[in-house]
Amino acid sequence: MSAETFDRAPARAAAGVDWTPYLIGVGIGVLSWIVFVVVNAPLGITTSLAQVSGGVASPILGADAVAANSYWAKNPLKLDYGTLFLVGTMIGGLLSAVMAGVWRIEAVPSIWAKRFGPSQTKRFVWAFIGGAIAMYGARLANGCTSGNGISGGLQLALGGWTFLAVMFPVGALTAAIMFRGAK
Repeated sequence: MSAETFDRAPARAAAGVDWTPYLIGVGIGVLSWIVFVVVNAPLGITTSLAQVSGGVASPILGADAVAANSYWAKNPLKLDYGTLFLVGTMIGGLLSAVMAGVWRIEAVPSIWAKRFGPSQTKRFVWAFIGGAIAMYGARLANGCTSGNGISGGLQLALGGWTFLAVMFPVGALTAAIMFRGAK
């Protein structure tokens, strides 16, 4: 699959909006500057996701159990810039997919089904495991892709550039291993 095919095939096939990665990259950079000026904070999403998960866990596990968790106690659910950024990211992703004409509900993506089979359970289990590992890594690194990579890189932080230098080859290697032979 060529870079051209990967970058633009879904948007062009649907005759919708063409979301080029270059334009999106510029948009993320401008958004980062605006956020630094207006909110005086870097882009980041994992802390907000953890806060929301604590809020969701509270009625299930009980307020005492959530309060006993040191991370949730330190980062309680609140409506702040991070929570709005989290919600805006989800809405923005949905809107961009709808505008590009590629939005659909799909329990098992076709590329996954071709490589690993159509089992929804298998897909959900591995998606959960992958998400848990990614979230653990983000918390361990004290920041996610947007916090470490984008915001850290824009601030010329050594940690941000190190994160980016490791993330891209590891992501490419993981995709090559998982989807070897997939078209």
